[in-house]
Amino acid sequence: MLAFRPIVWPIVLAFFPSLAVAQQYDASLFAGLHWRLIGPFRGGRTVGATGVPGQPNVLYIGVNNGGVWKSTDYGRTWRPIFDAESTGSVGALAVASSDPNVIYVGSGEGLQRPDLSVGDGIYKSTDAGRTWRQLGLRDGQQIPAVIVDPHDANRVFVAVLGHPYGANAERGVFRSQDGGATWEKVLYTDENTGAMDVAFDPANPQTVFAVLWAARQAPWEIGSSWTLSANNGLYKSVDGGTTWRRVTAGLPTAQDRLGRIGLAVSPGEPARMYAVVGAANGGGVYRSDDGGERWRLVNADQRLWGRDGDFNEVKVDPKHADVVYVANVVTWKSTDGGQTFSALRGAPGGDDYHRLWINPDDPNIILLAGDQGAVVTVNGGETWSS
Repeated sequence: MLAFRPIVWPIVLAFFPSLAVAQQYDASLFAGLHWRLIGPFRGGRTVGATGVPGQPNVLYIGVNNGGVWKSTDYGRTWRPIFDAESTGSVGALAVASSDPNVIYVGSGEGLQRPDLSVGDGIYKSTDAGRTWRQLGLRDGQQIPAVIVDPHDANRVFVAVLGHPYGANAERGVFRSQDGGATWEKVLYTDENTGAMDVAFDPANPQTVFAVLWAARQAPWEIGSSWTLSANNGLYKSVDGGTTWRRVTAGLPTAQDRLGRIGLAVSPGEPARMYAVVGAANGGGVYRSDDGGERWRLVNADQRLWGRDGDFNEVKVDPKHADVVYVANVVTWKSTDGGQTFSALRGAPGGDDYHRLWINPDDPNIILLAGDQGAVVTVNGGETWSS
């Protein structure tokens, strides 16, 4: 049998020196070639989503590791508007109703999961997303909620969840009354408890609701290394966020291992509120009919509230207080005040849906953000964009 010896490249190059020199081509030969995207068309996990009242065709999404994107054609096409900034991790978006050119972005996705990402504070645009400036709160790392006073674009509340792997002081609820030039920490308990949600009473923006949540990831990123905090829960302010009190009537307690809460206030009937509550005992969809003072459990189906590190999103139809949407592995819809739900989007083959925005003028227009980006319906969920 013949034995072959490996070729020694220095000897080959000595006999064929032309092989060592890359061939050069005239650049003009490539002038007619252009790049085009051929896929795959996947947006990635998205938890920020909002539209613009009065401009139903304009939509924004915030992608966990993809920045901010804008559509001006009801979600048919999107373009990136945040690529020049120092972070691509986005957790929250808010457009000022009184001035749609003003947009606030909270960076850091705010989900407690193994593959989370963090940001570096809050950003603002005053020209509908063409340019941005950083407004501080850099050490908050995760900002899952931002709201803007519907009558004053300079009055802003921000929920800061804080470091996912350790304690830090820059967490809780922050308020700005000068468009983000300065911030006040108005709700804070300790260095381990952050804020997860914040909402206005639509009839009176001096009434503000907030959710505190102590959540931390284990170093090995399986489960949680932090004991659920006694400070977890729902808080309410009636003086514009200056003072707060905890609301407990009808809700699970620390003994029930209360976790994350997601909030929604009915725009049409502000006394009606809904909450998706994570708890070892008593988790489910809760309802209040007195402005959040007292609550009752209306649906305990775990498909509505399971995995509170990822979900607990609830929204109310702007014109019908009994029509409620809950986003989870499936997006669910109720037409009887939360007593029963049917699947609206995602079953079978759910996609982990995180954020709902319902057009206040036309509730048939819904923007739904999930793990594959965002989809849009303009007919109440009968059909969706790709």
